[in-house]
Amino acid sequence: MKLNSLWYLVLIVFLLAGCSFGDQETPAGTVTTTEPTPIEIGITATPSTPPTPTVPPRRLTICISEEPETLYIYGGNSLAQRHILEAVYDGPVDTVGYQNQPVILEKLPSLADGDAVLEPVLVEAGDQVVNNAGQLVQLEPGDVVRPFGCASSGCAVAWDGGPLEMAQLSATFMLKEGIRWSDSTPLTAADSEFSYQIAADCQADFGACGGFGLVTRSGWEMLPRTASYATLDDRSVRWTGVPGYLDPAYQTNFFIPQPEHVLSQYNHQDLFTTQEAARQPLGWGPYVLSSWIPGEFISLRKNPNYFRAHVAEVKFDELLFRFIESDADRNLDLLTSGGCDLLDQGVGGVVLNDGMETLNQLEGEGRLQAQYVADPIWEHADFGILPASYDDGYIPGDDRPDFFRDVRVRQAFALCMDRQRIIDELLLSRSNVPAAYLPQEHPLYNETVRQYDYDPAAGAQKLQEAGWIDHDLDLQTPRQALGIQGIIDGTPLQVTYTTSEATQRQAASQVLADSLAECGVQLVPKYGPATEVYAPGPEGPVFGRRFDLAQFAWAASNLPACNQWLSQQVPGDPIIEDDQGNKTFPFGWGGVNASGFRDSAYDLACELALGTLPGQPGYVENHHAAQSNFAENIPVVPLYQHLKLALSRPDFCGFSLDASSPSEFWNVENYDYGQGCQ
Repeated sequence: MKLNSLWYLVLIVFLLAGCSFGDQETPAGTVTTTEPTPIEIGITATPSTPPTPTVPPRRLTICISEEPETLYIYGGNSLAQRHILEAVYDGPVDTVGYQNQPVILEKLPSLADGDAVLEPVLVEAGDQVVNNAGQLVQLEPGDVVRPFGCASSGCAVAWDGGPLEMAQLSATFMLKEGIRWSDSTPLTAADSEFSYQIAADCQADFGACGGFGLVTRSGWEMLPRTASYATLDDRSVRWTGVPGYLDPAYQTNFFIPQPEHVLSQYNHQDLFTTQEAARQPLGWGPYVLSSWIPGEFISLRKNPNYFRAHVAEVKFDELLFRFIESDADRNLDLLTSGGCDLLDQGVGGVVLNDGMETLNQLEGEGRLQAQYVADPIWEHADFGILPASYDDGYIPGDDRPDFFRDVRVRQAFALCMDRQRIIDELLLSRSNVPAAYLPQEHPLYNETVRQYDYDPAAGAQKLQEAGWIDHDLDLQTPRQALGIQGIIDGTPLQVTYTTSEATQRQAASQVLADSLAECGVQLVPKYGPATEVYAPGPEGPVFGRRFDLAQFAWAASNLPACNQWLSQQVPGDPIIEDDQGNKTFPFGWGGVNASGFRDSAYDLACELALGTLPGQPGYVENHHAAQSNFAENIPVVPLYQHLKLALSRPDFCGFSLDASSPSEFWNVENYDYGQGCQ
C-alpha cells in the first residue's frame, strides 16, 4: 500500500453550530391554521364553499454535529458531507455489514461471473507496473515483480529485461436502466468517465484529491494505478489497472458520476467553489438540494425523478439537516421536544461522553430510541517487539530489555489483560473484544482463531515458563528475569505503556495496569498529545519504534488489513540495506507496522490472502489462515471496538445504524415516523 494512503488513514483515526431556529418555526408534522379574513361592517358577505384544508409538507429534521464546508465530492470527506450526499446521490454503492451493495449498478463485477477479468499482458521497460512491494514504478531491469500467476513474494522475480507477462485486472460496471439526474437528464456511463477525468486532473495538479468522489475507500491509491477508465456504451464503463495491481477492492472501482451536461463548462479548479458542484450539486437520489443557510441548516426537497420511487416511496416532502452544538443535555432536549427527529452519530458521541445518565432515563421513559453498534474503529496494544535501537544490533544492558521476542510473553500479556472489564466500565458492556484484526460482524471473520480470555493464572504460568520468575512470591512487585537469553538476570518485568491523553485511553490503561499486576507485571502509563505520540518516525515514539507497549487505533473495513503487520511495513531508516542490497525498511518511516513484528510464515499467509481476489477460489480460506497466524503470533493485543450511537424520536422507523457504513443515513429513503411505523 502506498505510503501517503496509509498515513491518510492514520490521521483519520488518531486525530479522532447549536443554532436555534426562531420561535416562528412550525414544528414538523403540525397543521397550520389561517385566521379568517375580516368582513367590513355594512357589506353583506356572499356565502361560498369553504376551502379544502391543505396538508402541510411532511418534514424530517435530522440534527448533525457539524456543517459541511462543501458538498463537492472531490473537495472534502467530512461526515456531515457524507450525510447530505447520501440523500442527494443514493449510493452508488452502499456498505452494509462490511459488504458492498450496488445501488445504481446492475451488479458488482466479479471474476467468477466474467465481468471482471484477470489476464496476462506483456510488459516492457518504462511501463508503469506495481512491483512486489506494492509500489508503483516504471519497470526497469532489477525491479522485483510478480509474473502472471504469482500471488506472493515467494515466486517474485528480479526482471532481467527479457519477455515478461504480468497480471492485469479489469472490471466492467453497468448502470441500471432509467436513472435520471434530478433535472430529468438521463444519467450515463459517460458521466462516470467524466468524474474519473476530474479526479485524474485534480490528482495531477494537487496530489491526491480523493474526497468522497471515489467509491473505493483506497481511491487515492487506486487512481494512479488505473491504466484506463473508459465508456463502453451508454450504460457500461470499464476500469483497468496497471499490470501487477491486483486490487482486492476492484468491485468498487467505480467513479461517482458527475453531471457532464452541467459541469463540463468548468475546469476542475473552479469546481471547488462553483455553485453547481460545491453548494447545490445535482444528483439522482431521493432528495434535491433546496437551500443552504450557513450556520443553521441545509434543506432538501423530494426528487420527482427518483429512480426507485416505485419501490421505495419517499415519505417526506422536505428533509432538513440542522446544525446543532455539541451539548449533550441540549441535544437530548431538542430530540424530546420535537426540534430534532434524529440525531447523528457525531451528536451521539457527545451524549456517550457527557449525557448517559440523562439518556438512560429518557430511554426508560420511552421518550426516545437509542441504537448502539460496535464501531469499525478498534483499539489495540502493540508490543515493541523490535525497537529502533536494535537496528544496529541488540546489546543487553545498553538497549531496552528484549521483553517481547518470545511469543509466550506476548500471549501471557493477552491472557493477563482484563479487556472485558474495559468494555463493562467504559463502553456500557456494548462493545466487543476482537480476536484478531477483523470485527466479529465481518463476513471474513474467522470464528476458530485462538482466543485470549482473561485468565491471570494461565498468563502467570506462561511468564514462568518463559523465564520471568516470581522471585519473592509477592505479586505487588514485578517478576524478574532468570536464565532468559539476551536479558540480564534480575531484570524486572516493568514496562511503559505509551498512549495519548484521551480520557478513554487513560482509563483503559489503568484497568490494564491493575489486571497485569495480578500476573506480576508492572505497567507504567505514559501519556502525551496525540500529535506527538503518533507522529511519523523517527521523532514520534510509536512510529519511531521507541516504546514498550503502545495503544492506538485502526479502522477495520470491508478489506482485511493484514498488510499492516507485514515485515516490509516496519518503519525505519530507508537507507539501511541487507547484505544483498535490499532495503531493510522499504517504506522508510512511512511504514505502519510499529511493533516491528517480522515473521515469514505470517508474511506468506497475508500475501496469499491479499493476492487472492474476491471471486477466486480460496479467497475466504486464505483470509482465515492469515487471521489464525496473527492470533497465534499476536503482535498486538486487540482491546475493544469503539461505540457508535444514534438517537431518534420514539415513533421512528426505517432507520438502521450500520457499523461499516460511513454515514448512518445510507437508507434515508426508507425513513418514516408516526402512523407509517405502526
